[in-house]
Amino acid sequence: MLLKDFYTANTLETVENMSTATITINKNHEIFKGHFPGNPVTPGVCMMQIIKELTEGIVNKKLFMQSSSNIKFMAIINPEKNPDLVLTLDITQTDDTYKVKNVTTFEDTVALKLTANFKTQ
Repeated sequence: MLLKDFYTANTLETVENMSTATITINKNHEIFKGHFPGNPVTPGVCMMQIIKELTEGIVNKKLFMQSSSNIKFMAIINPEKNPDLVLTLDITQTDDTYKVKNVTTFEDTVALKLTANFKTQ
C-alpha cells in the first residue's frame, strides 16, 4: 500500500473478469489535514492508486499505469460523510497489459469512472 493506513479493503469478490471491492477511507489520515482542513476531499490521484492496488491484488502482479483514456470525477468523496465506497473493476488481459474499467460509488452516487491500461512490471 503506497499510502499507509489510507484505506481498508473490507471485501473483494471476483466472478470471471468482474470484481467488486468495498473499502473504507480512513478519515483521520494525515493527507486530509492538507486536503482540505475542515472540508476533507479524497484526492483523485489517491483513488487512482487504490484502483491500481486492488487490480494488482486481483491479478497477483505488480503493475504501473501505462495510459488512461477516461477519468471522470463525478462527485466529491468526503471521508467524513461517505467513507464507505464500492469499486467495480472490469479487468481484461491482453499479453502483459490489463485494461481496467472502474466505477466507484458511495450509496447511490457515482463518484468516479476510470478506464486505464496497466502494464506488468
